[in-house]
Amino acid sequence: MIKIICVGKIKEKYLSDLINDYKTRIGKYHRIEIIELKDSEINKESDEILSQIKLTDYNILLDINGEHFTSVKFSEFIQNTFNNSNGTITFIVGGSNGVNDLVKEKVNKKISFSDMTFPHGLFRGILLEQIYRSFKILNNESYHK
Repeated sequence: MIKIICVGKIKEKYLSDLINDYKTRIGKYHRIEIIELKDSEINKESDEILSQIKLTDYNILLDINGEHFTSVKFSEFIQNTFNNSNGTITFIVGGSNGVNDLVKEKVNKKISFSDMTFPHGLFRGILLEQIYRSFKILNNESYHK
C-alpha cells in the first residue's frame, strides 16, 4: 500500500482533478490512500502526522534537504522498498512551515524533489505523477519519455 499524509486541503478544482486523475491511474497498479490533515501550527500538525504513521511502515518525509533522485532511480527505490519492507510506503508532506524534529526522527528516509519551493497542492500532484511514472517504468510501459 502507498499512503500519502499531507497537511492542508486542496481548494482549487484543477488541482483536485489532477490529484484524483493520478490517484486513479496509480490505483491500477497499487492500493493508494491520501490522508489530508488540517492546517495548524507546526507542532500540532506534526503530532497529527505522528498519529497517522506506523513505525512498521517505510516512512518517507518530503524535505528540501532530502536525497535527490532521477525518475528511474526513484522507481528502483520504490521497487526495492516494497521488496524489503512490510509492503506499506508512507509519504509525508508537511505544512508550509515543515515538520518538527520528532517527525524527522521517526522517518526512514528524506527525499527532495527539488531545491525549489512549490505550492502545496501542485507538489501533491507532482508526487503522485512521479509515483505513477515509477509504476510505468517498472512495468516497461510507454509513458516515461
